[in-house]
Amino acid sequence: MISSNDFRTGTSIELDGAVWRVVEFLHVKPGKGSAFVRTKLKNAKTGNIVEKTFRAGETVPQAVLEKSTMQHTYKDGDAFVFMDMETYEESNLSPEQIGEQGVKYLKEEMEVNVLTWNGQVLEVELPNAIVLEVTQTDPGVKGDTATGGTKPAIVETGAQVMVPLFISIGERIKIDTRNDSYLGRE
Repeated sequence: MISSNDFRTGTSIELDGAVWRVVEFLHVKPGKGSAFVRTKLKNAKTGNIVEKTFRAGETVPQAVLEKSTMQHTYKDGDAFVFMDMETYEESNLSPEQIGEQGVKYLKEEMEVNVLTWNGQVLEVELPNAIVLEVTQTDPGVKGDTATGGTKPAIVETGAQVMVPLFISIGERIKIDTRNDSYLGRE
């Protein structure tokens, strides 16, 4: 159990048989009446965001999440096969369980953190930055670097990223997986 006074951004709680993450919280002490905590909660499974108010000091069950490091070994039809790095057991995860960002950037032999709750996969956490090879982009023209423009590029996983004009096919670039932005060359 966790008190509403102890809420912090990222805290996981159980409400109505689901796991919710605290996205925002605000302790409010009105001049009249008792204090309360106004929160924005995000459902860990569906991504829905709701606003909920708790009395100050109210206790709610804290969600116990298990984090395990897994390696993507191969794709079997629509399912992605992962191997647990500690037990060497294989698990099949669907694209819905991995999430849109995961499907875009997942490549073989990539290690990810998998969050589970009561045996259900809630989230697959990719590394914040990954290095991928550019497989398709328009050729750069000499002198284009001074304008500071960008162009679309397709990387080896099939994801599209906006890159500077001087990037060419075959180069390895670093990408921020949280916002699809170009970070630099490798």
